[in-house]
Amino acid sequence: MLAFTHDRWTFPLPATNRFPQEKYRLVRERVERLPGVEVAEAAPISWEDAARVHDAEWVRRIRHGLLTRREEAALGLPWSPELAERTLHATGSTVAATEAALRDGTAAALGGGTHHAARAVGRGYCLVNDVAVALDRARAGGFSGRVLVLDLDVHQGDGNADLLGPDPAVAVVSVHGERNYPFERVPGDIDVDVPDRTGDAGYLAILDDVLRRLDALGPFDLAYLLAGADPWEGDRLGRLALTETGLEERDRRAIGWTRERGIPLVVTLSGGYGEPIATTADIHARTVSLAV
Repeated sequence: MLAFTHDRWTFPLPATNRFPQEKYRLVRERVERLPGVEVAEAAPISWEDAARVHDAEWVRRIRHGLLTRREEAALGLPWSPELAERTLHATGSTVAATEAALRDGTAAALGGGTHHAARAVGRGYCLVNDVAVALDRARAGGFSGRVLVLDLDVHQGDGNADLLGPDPAVAVVSVHGERNYPFERVPGDIDVDVPDRTGDAGYLAILDDVLRRLDALGPFDLAYLLAGADPWEGDRLGRLALTETGLEERDRRAIGWTRERGIPLVVTLSGGYGEPIATTADIHARTVSLAV
């Protein structure tokens, strides 16, 4: 299985910023040790690729650093040329993983899942929506099938719903914390609010119900799994109280559902903000290992 990384492209962050930039290197180092996985760097997307999915003015402003203070605050990251460049490479990883999954059956982007990036705005560490760009590129290459976006990050995928929800060939599904960001939701095809402190057994019962409902939305010719590590009990943004064992079982069931139906799968990692960051990297790497 191919897994695509972008961790060489970093950007300056103040010491007080909570974005876990180191996580991506740690995940890549762990995935490189997995049997059956080849790690590679993908080509970056172009700004024109981004503008085919996003509002052209939004793309122009993130390209040239024209964000307002309010927009930077919503993004949670200070703009820099390095951040803009990293965005192209990170999105390129999901584009490459999509091409590989359609060819090989499964692939991973060691990052991605930028599900808060909407058509004309970015927030929550997300500037460009990688899944939307990757799907657009796949369609330009001839793909015409039906797509599932299964978002298991602890935060609702409002950007995915904004960009892909209106598309009749895409089912946008999000299982997320009931009392968590974003507080203004954009509804998708299935949205499930999970109460705080639900824990492993309760969460897995909810997931099983969602997986049963997916067949009514299919059949699917491609699936994206946003396997956020942030439902973990040690994550400062999560609050759902899943253990590492519970997260592993979550991923096993979600990946198994796609495998049973022969659906090409792109695994993206989405959020993960727990401490120690090494444990968050372990959770992400375990997700990738289950997809091999």
